[in-house]
Amino acid sequence: MGGSAGSFKLLFKLVKLLPENFDKTVIIIMHRKKNFFSEIEKLFAENSRMLLREISDKEPIQGNTIYIAPANYHSLVENEGFFSLDVSEAVWYSKPSIDVTFESVAEVYKERVTAVLFSGANQDGAEGLLKLRQNGALTIAQDPQDAEMAEMPQSAINIHAAEYILRTIEIFELLEKKN
Repeated sequence: MGGSAGSFKLLFKLVKLLPENFDKTVIIIMHRKKNFFSEIEKLFAENSRMLLREISDKEPIQGNTIYIAPANYHSLVENEGFFSLDVSEAVWYSKPSIDVTFESVAEVYKERVTAVLFSGANQDGAEGLLKLRQNGALTIAQDPQDAEMAEMPQSAINIHAAEYILRTIEIFELLEKKN
């Protein structure tokens, strides 16, 4: 799941809604300011029924866990089932970049992924969502008319990266069915 401006409340609500026995790995990539103290992980963890943690370098990926990408690093998935953190340049002025994570997930997990791109004010996530779709993943963009900031999901729609364009409530309903 990726988002930027306008996605915080949606991602927070999603974290609260996911059941304790979701039995999936959830990765959240949210644009964050570097060198800015944040208690996002703590706030999300206190309101989640699933185990929630910030991604650490070389951490094994576990099921039934929500991972949040840390500020000022790109989060990647490696073939061996581990995360890696990267300090390379920002993508679309963002680090973590949604594109970077989505593209690495596409390479490793291919059709076993459901990816959602929420509200945001730049084009990050669109190319990564396209790569996921090309590798057989279920790809969803938030309906731009339902998004606080339409540019991010609209960018994905423009390049045909989203298999489905759904309103927020429809996204939540679909994820509940995936359980």
